[in-house]
Amino acid sequence: MKVAVLFGGTSAERDVSIASGAQVIKALRSAGHETIAIDTVGGVLSSQEERRLLEWNVAEVPPDINLAKAESVSALLFAQLAEIRAADVAFLALHGGTGEDGTLQAVLDLCGIAYTGSGHAASAIAMDKDVSKRLFRTAGIPTADWLMAPAQAATVTEIFGFPLVVKPNKQGSTVGLSVVKDPQHLDAAIRLASRFDDEVMLERFIPGREFTVGVLDGEALAVGEIIPKMGEVFDYASKYQQGGATEIFPAQLSADQTQRAQELACHAHRALKLEGHSRIDFRMDDDGEFWCLEANTSPGMTATSLLPQSGQAVGISFPELCERICRLAIERHRRSLTT
Repeated sequence: MKVAVLFGGTSAERDVSIASGAQVIKALRSAGHETIAIDTVGGVLSSQEERRLLEWNVAEVPPDINLAKAESVSALLFAQLAEIRAADVAFLALHGGTGEDGTLQAVLDLCGIAYTGSGHAASAIAMDKDVSKRLFRTAGIPTADWLMAPAQAATVTEIFGFPLVVKPNKQGSTVGLSVVKDPQHLDAAIRLASRFDDEVMLERFIPGREFTVGVLDGEALAVGEIIPKMGEVFDYASKYQQGGATEIFPAQLSADQTQRAQELACHAHRALKLEGHSRIDFRMDDDGEFWCLEANTSPGMTATSLLPQSGQAVGISFPELCERICRLAIERHRRSLTT
């Protein structure tokens, strides 16, 4: 295959996307596929720029997204690049922003270009945590109670109390997320989250263990447990700094618990009409009940990211996973041309 790998972007997850893009390129080339590296801020990379890319490390804090936005060009321009049109498929290694919220997917659909992951509507729905949780509730998938800001501390206390999680509604990698234990810190947490999105969610904190399940072509992969070492939640630093968390694949659960998590993951994937691949995140409370946190339509794609680990635990190597994701996208695109 000839694959155009799109990464970078202008969201707060730009650094994470660059790391994903570097590893996807390396994996696909190791499997014998031709790849083109395209940063959606700067365009097609030269050989020298690619070498620097492969050495990329994610910083402890998200990048200054205003700098990237100032240099960006429209998604439509990139969709018209000859390099993308000449490829069999575009691998979207973009996280957050217009690369994950359905905007770029809609442009690629209009241009008739095959791309990995979910379509534009499903991508937009999954990116919006408020809408996703409403669909989870409708589908009978347990998810924690929530409110949307603005909300007074007295209202929060009356509905579900403290501690609670405050986070941007349309953002990934736990960027701008806070666990608020005291009502007097609520306003500051809302202001922090507001730096990354125009909508802020307040969600009941579920004490317990954190799990994730990869989904590939509608089938659940291995369940993994994440044990943060830097705090109570799997935050940005815990995710991307060495030693920030212990990740166990497969998770140490009973057979019934594993089956329950996998069933809920597939159910969530279907409820949001996702396609190709996704990663579904959960908390499990002290009673053993799983609570769905969110669905990730463009999860991290380094060899040690959670989705690749979920695949590795069931015998799918990272290069094979990348290849299968591409082939699923090509098959979906072919079906769309006949309907």
